[in-house]
Amino acid sequence: MTGESTPRSAPPGDVLARLAEVVASRKGADPERSYVARLFAKGPDAVLKKIGEEATETVMAAKDGVAQRIVAETADLWFHCIVMLAQHGLAPSDVLDELARREGLSGLDEKAARARPPADGARHSSHRGEEK
Repeated sequence: MTGESTPRSAPPGDVLARLAEVVASRKGADPERSYVARLFAKGPDAVLKKIGEEATETVMAAKDGVAQRIVAETADLWFHCIVMLAQHGLAPSDVLDELARREGLSGLDEKAARARPPADGARHSSHRGEEK
């Protein structure tokens, strides 16, 4: 098994948590020596641009249907999403917690619940800072 990656039996959350720790450790590191530090130094828009690029590459790989490329591009996308989460003080565990909360819910019901205004009448801002 020499040279192989983490075995499939490793809990996914553990792999993501370890990766998130490495990403977080690169904040403030030398941008000349660390790709992640370079992304952090360029600011949030650089990371978001990379996510857009990687999402497009993932879609293209899926359209091509080559499994190895789909996996590789998805890994790139997830990695850059972990960097974005770290920029906002979040971790993969926050996303995993949200997925766990949604587990067992109908996707249609869950989406409808997000579209309904809160029961207390509170308004939440959208991703562009506008009121809903």
